[in-house]
Amino acid sequence: MAFTCWGKGLIFVFMVLAACSSPDQQTGAPTQDPTTGEVYTKRRVVVNDSLIRGRVLDRNDSVLVDTRLQYLLKLPRRAPLDTLALGELLGWDSLTVRRRIAEALPYEEAPAGFPVQLRLTAGEAKRVRRDSADWPNLLLTERNQRVYTTHAGAPVLGYMGAEAQAFYRQAKRYRRGRFYRLRSGGVETYYNGLLNGRWGYLHPLVDAKGKEHGTWAKDTTFQQGQDLHLTIDVKLQAYAEKLLGNRKGYLVALDPRTGEILCSVSAPVYDPATITAPDQAGVRAKLLQSEDMPLLNRPAMLANPPGSVFKLVNAAVALQVGAISPTTAFRCDQSLVSCVHRHPQANSLTLGLKYSCNPYFYQTMRNLISRMPDSLLVDTVAARHENLALWRRYARSFGLDSVLGVDMPREAPGFLPTPAYYDKARRTTRWTYRSIYSLSIGQGEINLTGLQMANMSAIIANRGWYYPPHLVRSIGKDGPLARFTEKHYTLIDSVHFAALIPGMVAVMQRGGTADASSLADVGITVAGKTGTVENDEGDDHAAFVGFAPANNPKIAVAVYLENAGFGATAAAPCATLVMEKYLRGSIAPKRKRWEKRIQRRAQSGY
Repeated sequence: MAFTCWGKGLIFVFMVLAACSSPDQQTGAPTQDPTTGEVYTKRRVVVNDSLIRGRVLDRNDSVLVDTRLQYLLKLPRRAPLDTLALGELLGWDSLTVRRRIAEALPYEEAPAGFPVQLRLTAGEAKRVRRDSADWPNLLLTERNQRVYTTHAGAPVLGYMGAEAQAFYRQAKRYRRGRFYRLRSGGVETYYNGLLNGRWGYLHPLVDAKGKEHGTWAKDTTFQQGQDLHLTIDVKLQAYAEKLLGNRKGYLVALDPRTGEILCSVSAPVYDPATITAPDQAGVRAKLLQSEDMPLLNRPAMLANPPGSVFKLVNAAVALQVGAISPTTAFRCDQSLVSCVHRHPQANSLTLGLKYSCNPYFYQTMRNLISRMPDSLLVDTVAARHENLALWRRYARSFGLDSVLGVDMPREAPGFLPTPAYYDKARRTTRWTYRSIYSLSIGQGEINLTGLQMANMSAIIANRGWYYPPHLVRSIGKDGPLARFTEKHYTLIDSVHFAALIPGMVAVMQRGGTADASSLADVGITVAGKTGTVENDEGDDHAAFVGFAPANNPKIAVAVYLENAGFGATAAAPCATLVMEKYLRGSIAPKRKRWEKRIQRRAQSGY
């Protein structure tokens, strides 16, 4: 063996880090009583110096984040290391020792003997204590720190800023460092003040004998940190993360009845402990350098063209303003815009949605934009400007082109173009519908976030209303923040949303674009819409939105997979598996092989 062995004996140290100041400390200069002339000392006394930060629990009361004792083993700076001997001490094999040390180094070229701390379990720490007389160069410390009991939900859970200083320092080495620092703190950052609670202090004036003589400042009341009960189902979250794995994209599932986020996956996925763990510097470095940007919270921060799923919004607006009716028929005219697959004639809105006919929705949007109010015959500059502004006004009522106000540190607003935007972009006010027709199929300048896509699905499921999506269902014994209990209504009448449902159900039936993802065999009727987003820089992106059961929706899902191809073959299967898992608790045997294939692809990242 090419490594030298460490000497015998152990210097064993227990270090409990205090999170507060001394419980009784002198503050400022002494003060003198003007009547007696006696000098008093100003003191500040901590009422309760055992303040514990609140826990984070999922919707089923499983503890996800807690403050617990953590054991750290500091390796000596002297090199080389005897990984075999260290492994025997800790009960690890040599490969595990090497891997754990590599994960702890902040960069690959770190010099030999670079300071390394390894997290240990209580059992591993016990082994070190047991052999304390034989290992003189190891330092074992203990400290209270935030501990994650799950490997899922990193962007949701986030981190405590005070424990992420090593990450912040590392992030400065990379051009996206500040971006990640500001945007990936999750509920731990967003609700930091409520989780932390508040120290209580007394401010007595004390004489030389220790007797109190009034106070020198107002006393403050101690307040325990409050627990956060999330809307997240951690089992569903973990399952959805297995379906996306190392691919690029997102999956968001909501309860449309409440706006509660059941799971929110940003892929590639990573362990939530990575950001704050002292032995994960090497892993953090790879995350920061990765071109796939795994630290970006995609559902909240990444806005993309939605593709054909946006035909649902365009159809609803067109129905509202009378540009079409549910029975309107259009010819599949390939000279207007290409249709990616052959299908029967779309003689109604239901069939237009079922086949996702691009020419159908080209003509739907043309009716909407290139018309005078109350007329389908006259096309003028003024009419185009007025109708595009009207379309945008109706579409914005879905919560688009603005933040939804979700309880995350940062959220992107997305974008819907205005007439003024096109005046500037086209350098003329006389632009025509033909120059903006990509809006009809959810391409061009439209950008939506994953949260907006999922909320759009929830709105249709509710026939026109929504509660803002949120991650926390109760704070301590109280409910969510007040703004999450306010119902929002779109400007579209419920009857027009009802007209979309047959077409969304038909999408999942024989001949529909996502018929292979039907859950009819287990008695679940899914309403959905596929999308394939054109991408000039590589393979197309796959999208899907939907909800189930169609007539009594309990879950609404949005999936977006970058460079994955067709929404029907890539995004829809992930969405319906999550629906089935949530509604039934298990996957039917006929889809097990399908499920494993998706998970294998997720693991490989393709």
